[in-house]
Amino acid sequence: MVVQNFVVDLNKALVFQVGHLGGAYEEWVHQPIVSNEGPRFFENEILEFLTRTVWWAIPVIWLPVVCWFIHNSVQMGLSCPHLALLVVLGIFVWTLLEYSLHRFLFHIKTKTYWGNTLHYLLHGCHHKHPMDGLRLVFPPAATAILLMPFWNLVKLMATPSTAPALFGGGLLGYVMYDCTHYYLHHGQPKTEVPRNLKKYHLNHHFRIQDKGFGITSSLWDKVFGTLPPKMDAKSM
Repeated sequence: MVVQNFVVDLNKALVFQVGHLGGAYEEWVHQPIVSNEGPRFFENEILEFLTRTVWWAIPVIWLPVVCWFIHNSVQMGLSCPHLALLVVLGIFVWTLLEYSLHRFLFHIKTKTYWGNTLHYLLHGCHHKHPMDGLRLVFPPAATAILLMPFWNLVKLMATPSTAPALFGGGLLGYVMYDCTHYYLHHGQPKTEVPRNLKKYHLNHHFRIQDKGFGITSSLWDKVFGTLPPKMDAKSM
């Protein structure tokens, strides 16, 4: 299904075009178009609607779920110190999952029609249009589907009273990640820590795209040797 020397028409729905790029997809998708206006994904209006999510939907939808899971552990008699430890552990585990997904899944190299198409939907669109504000956070419907296997895994690894708190902490980590990711693209940080984190993430988009996979921190990049080289002040 790959078309030789295929040229993507940015004025048409993109999802079913990008697969035709074949081996040229990798280069094309990492040449960002900096515009706050996002491209059209699908001709179908329902599918198109499902690809767009406002950032504040993430805390509005998922923070009550986080509270519900944590409350379940409280109802089963978990003490406050134990509860706090498990929530923090869940957040910590999420940071590793965040790094791993970004490095090994979101940046997988593809060249087949369906490989390119699925990668574009998952993450390629974000690198091609990094300032598209309605596609910076993960659609809640897709998140709900993915949460089920993770919840079942946590239940296998933890006790009935600790599993909800641990899972709630991980889900809280996800909410923090998605909101942070949106802020790094569209916020204007005034203090040093978020300002440096913004530079760190934009460096991943516009300078060295195979390094700097951490979003909420650079911890796992340091641990696994994917920390990008330091840049001078003129680089960003």
